[in-house]
Order: sequence, then C-alpha cells, then structure tokens
Amino acid sequence: MRSITPRQLKEWLDSHTDFQLIDVREADEHEHFNIGGILVPLGEITKYADRILTDKPVVLYCRKGIRSQIAIQRLVDKFPFDNLYNLIGGTEAWKKM
Repeated sequence: MRSITPRQLKEWLDSHTDFQLIDVREADEHEHFNIGGILVPLGEITKYADRILTDKPVVLYCRKGIRSQIAIQRLVDKFPFDNLYNLIGGTEAWKKM
C-alpha cells in the first residue's frame, strides 16, 4: 500500500500537484475539522467508487490513518485502483505538523 506523510501532502498542496483528496471519516468529523477534499465515509467507499479518480493520485485520510488503510484495501479488493495513497497518521499527524 502506498502512503504519503503529512509533510509530503502539504508539499503537494503548496505546489498545486494535481491529485484527489478523500476524507473517509463520518460527516460530523469532517465538519469539525478537515484538510479539504470530498467526504466519502468508509462505510460507503465501495458504493461511491465511481467518484474516485483513476487518472491521478488519490490520497485518502481519516483521523489516525487506520480507516483510510481499510478503505484502500476495500477498494483494491474490488476495483483495479493502483493510484491510492494513505495519509500516514491522518488528521492527528496533520495537526502536529
């Protein structure tokens, strides 16, 4: 599984790298704090797989990086994604940066 550190993600954001950002937490968590991107909760990730781009990197994140790992595993088990990245440490690591 590919991963990206919060610092690398910040560099992508700052340099306007073309990628998609997906928050796999629940709506209330997303409303409380998020780093951007679209909300697709873990429980609905395979249902909305058509929203996930295949032609550019896609970074998935959650609070600690565990749900996003699960989301990536579910996606690669059912679909031919090879462009997914897990944000190491999730929003908790992002806040400490």
